Amino acid sequence: MTLNIGVIAGDGIGPEVVREAKKVLDASAAKNGFEINYTEIWMGGCSIDKFGEPLTDEAIALAKASDAVLMGSIGGNTATSPWYRLPPEKRPEAGLLKIRKALNLFANLRPSLLYDELKAACPLRAETAEKGFDFIIMRELTGGLYFGERSTKEVDGVMTAVDTLTYNENEIRRAAVKAFEIARKRRKKVTSVDKANVLDSSRLWRKVVMEVAEDYPGVELEHMLVDNCAMQIVKDPAQFDVVLTENMFGDILSDEAAEITGSIGMLSSASLNDTKFGLYEPSGGSAPDIAGKNIANPIATILSAAMMLRFTFDLDEAADQIENAVKQVLKEGFRTGDIMSEGCKKVNTDEMGSLIAERL
Repeated sequence: MTLNIGVIAGDGIGPEVVREAKKVLDASAAKNGFEINYTEIWMGGCSIDKFGEPLTDEAIALAKASDAVLMGSIGGNTATSPWYRLPPEKRPEAGLLKIRKALNLFANLRPSLLYDELKAACPLRAETAEKGFDFIIMRELTGGLYFGERSTKEVDGVMTAVDTLTYNENEIRRAAVKAFEIARKRRKKVTSVDKANVLDSSRLWRKVVMEVAEDYPGVELEHMLVDNCAMQIVKDPAQFDVVLTENMFGDILSDEAAEITGSIGMLSSASLNDTKFGLYEPSGGSAPDIAGKNIANPIATILSAAMMLRFTFDLDEAADQIENAVKQVLKEGFRTGDIMSEGCKKVNTDEMGSLIAERL
């Protein structure tokens, strides 16, 4: 079996953490008897420097020809980088929106899991952290405010900006189906998050989600307003299993859910379409302030690679092995700086990758 994986190293710490994920993938391939063919794909600021745009048509074609894409981080320092003096459609993050749309990546999965070994790093109250939590945010990724029509123009002598939030029932339904399918394999609960007391788009969202729920009688459905959900994530995250929400709400809530695990450097993510294809990336950003210092935490990217083995290639055993290797390294007390605590051994980026690969 040969896995054809497109690799977007990206910007900032991206090349460093992707290198370690590939190291672990190669160790897994040697252990489990499959082969990997990597294809380099340029996207983000590095693509701007090389080609003058954040994502070329050739890059999209390479991604489409792959079975899956493993990605590092995109972007730079918005205050100092020349990339952010370009028009918005030429900036690094425009490549992200473009590739999501081009590959129809409508479902973004972000696990939020608190490892027993990292409870001390959790910023929540001790009794809340002690309960632990393990939930997934299922964010609709190609609709809503980020993809609606927008304009900035002068109206009656006043500069006015307009962003349009649009969803149709088909976009909502396919996201809801994905959430219920995931919940059916977990603890069988979906929390649908909206702002139905204010927004028409949220009222349609709630209506369609309720229709989908009828096809999953074994899965509990609850509705929660987004402001309450933001509060509940820090008050009692253990209550959640699968959180289903629209694009902008999901963007905000998933970063909150990542931070309560102790470090955003621990959280993987997957963006899926309606086939087995997926784009897998860490939840954190490019961290340009620490790029090139070999101190970034590669675990989120390594766990993203494990998600790829599970969701795209159905290699569940290999994915389990990587996830267990991560747990073992943490249990042995090895930590990168972002998750360092008293009594543990601090390691750098490539040491952490090597330790995890060795535990396979």
